Amino acid sequence: MPTTDFQSPRDPADGLAAVVALRRLADRLEDNEVERAVRDGWTWSLVAEALGVTRQAVHKKHAKRLRTLGVEPRRR
Repeated sequence: MPTTDFQSPRDPADGLAAVVALRRLADRLEDNEVERAVRDGWTWSLVAEALGVTRQAVHKKHAKRLRTLGVEPRRR
């Protein structure tokens, strides 16, 4: 049995459902914060550094959605 600092649900289905819910929450939080950073003038490089990913990765994940919202990032 894995060692954890928290009490896992008895049923693995409940634990896995919690993982899915946390991933969805994390994705929404990332979307909101990336949008806010870009609106505040952050470059893709700054956002990527803060998230611990490459500039290309953050651009690929968020650029199209932000363009649809009318949010244009600052150039380097």
